[in-house]
Formats: sequence, structure tokens, C-alpha cells
Amino acid sequence: MIDTTPFINARTARVLAFGAHPDDLDFGAAGTVAALTAAGVEVQYCIMTDGDAGGFDDRDPELTAKLRHEEQKQAAAKVGVSTVHFLGERDGFLEANHDVMRKVVRLMRQVKPTIVIAMHPERKWERIQAAHPDHLACGEAVTRAIYPAVENPFSYPELLAEEGLEAYKVPWLWLCGAPQERENAYVDITEFFDKKMDALRSHFTQHPDVGAMENYVLQQCEENAQSAGLAQGKLAEAFHVVAVNASDTIAGF
Repeated sequence: MIDTTPFINARTARVLAFGAHPDDLDFGAAGTVAALTAAGVEVQYCIMTDGDAGGFDDRDPELTAKLRHEEQKQAAAKVGVSTVHFLGERDGFLEANHDVMRKVVRLMRQVKPTIVIAMHPERKWERIQAAHPDHLACGEAVTRAIYPAVENPFSYPELLAEEGLEAYKVPWLWLCGAPQERENAYVDITEFFDKKMDALRSHFTQHPDVGAMENYVLQQCEENAQSAGLAQGKLAEAFHVVAVNASDTIAGF
């Protein structure tokens, strides 16, 4: 298990978190984000689709997208995030293609994050609903962008020529929603669990049974804490942490 406390206590310069849909980051990482922002770390969100195919009401997809944008902004604010980027991809059609990757690389080079948080690109077979194709595409696009594209000056050279965005090496990638065998890091979010739940409740279009959602999230955080070896009553979020550019990383494309 990797101790993530130093990242939080060291006042990490900047975190950029990618989710496939509005609410994905609140399920997977909002407690950790709340802990980071409380410690003075700047966190920005990037939501890759508009969430226009989500919800349980008979409403126009364009209206759904507008509502979900507002829900995500409100949820982000509750955990200390003031900047939310929307890539505008269509819900259910997200792909790790070069148009999407170029957008991701552009944003990474603009923000220059120390940590990138994203969804895991591997399918979680024990609960396939957690492995929505858009989730996998989000993880794949972000992972492919981090290596080698964002740090390779020959990838998307127009970003440098037209926008002055130079290559940048991302130090860390934290993937949420990982298959259990991939999880290698846990963050104690006991102190911030209420903020996580408050953020999730902001997504009112997505929860026909709020109580069931709350019970599910609590159970998952309890199980994460148990896997982390934390004391009874503690709550945690789980990640697959990858050192992209550490002190011993060998450079190369």
C-alpha cells in the first residue's frame, strides 16, 4: 500500500481530475479531493462528456446536459473545486481517439498538474456497471495522453506552434474505479465523508433512490478502509497509483 499522506501534507502544487460524466469524480474521488483542497492544494475538474444520456426523467437531452453541468459545478464547489472544464463529448460515445486525446493533452499542458486523477481503463468484472464504456475510454484517453503524448514535443505539434503549449511531464497518475487487484493506495476520508456525500447529493437528476445510493457509497468506503488496514469506523477511497515520472524514471518515447 502506498501512503498518500505526503501528497496531501506537502501542499501539492496542482491536481487535474478527469471524469467521464458529471458525478463520476464524486463517486470515485470527492473525499480525497476535499482532503486535498482543505490542505491548500488546487484541484481542477475536467468532465469529458455532457452526461446528456443520464437520468431517469423524460427530458430533452440538451436540457439534461445543462442541468448536469450545473449539478457538477455545485458538487465541485462543495469539495473546494472552483474550476470545472467540460470537453463536450456525447454521453455514451466517448472514445480514446486523437480528437479527444488532443483536448486532454492541451489541458494537461495548460494546467501542468502534479497529479492527474482519472477513471481506470480496465474493466471491473465484479460489477460491470462500474465499467461503463465511457469510463474505460476516459481512463484510456488520459493514460495514453500522459504517456507519451503530453511529454513528447512531437505529439500534436500544433499545440506548441499555435498555442505555445510546451511538452510537460506529469509526475503521478491516480486511477479510481480500479479492479480490486490493481488498488495499491488508499486515502482516509473519514473527516471528509460528509462533504463527499453532499457533493453526490448535488446530482439530483441521477439518484431516484438517494438512500440506496448513500448506503452503497458508505459500504464501499468501509470496505476500502478495511482493505487499507484502517481502524474500524474509518472510511477510505481506493486508487491505483502510478508513478509516471519519478526520480528513477528512464526517459524515452
